[in-house]
Amino acid sequence: MNDHLVFWDIVLFWGHVVITVFNLTGWIWKRTRKLHLIVVSLTFFSWVFLGLFYGFGYCFLTDWDWEIKYKLGETGLPASFIKYFFDRYTPFHIPAEEVDVGTALVFAAILIITVYVNFIRNRPRH
Repeated sequence: MNDHLVFWDIVLFWGHVVITVFNLTGWIWKRTRKLHLIVVSLTFFSWVFLGLFYGFGYCFLTDWDWEIKYKLGETGLPASFIKYFFDRYTPFHIPAEEVDVGTALVFAAILIITVYVNFIRNRPRH
């Protein structure tokens, strides 16, 4: 097996996990709110604007990771990392459409929360 491909597969997997957890929780701590806003904005950009060219919900990290997984011989990969994670690492086998809708709804809530905590909550009142 190609060691550098295995290395990058691991890096991209854990990068996905860290970004996903940070997207879910980074708004909580005042110190990480600006970084959270940036990461959520990049996620939004990938899903929506790059999605105009590659399909809504497109994630360049997933694209890179799946390319490596294919080279390592893994097949039958779902369209999303979240679906892959649920199928592979949890006992839950949720249909792809439900995972996509749930992911979009949770992300929309996170987007609203991060806009609120970064721009609305602490603005001066006259």
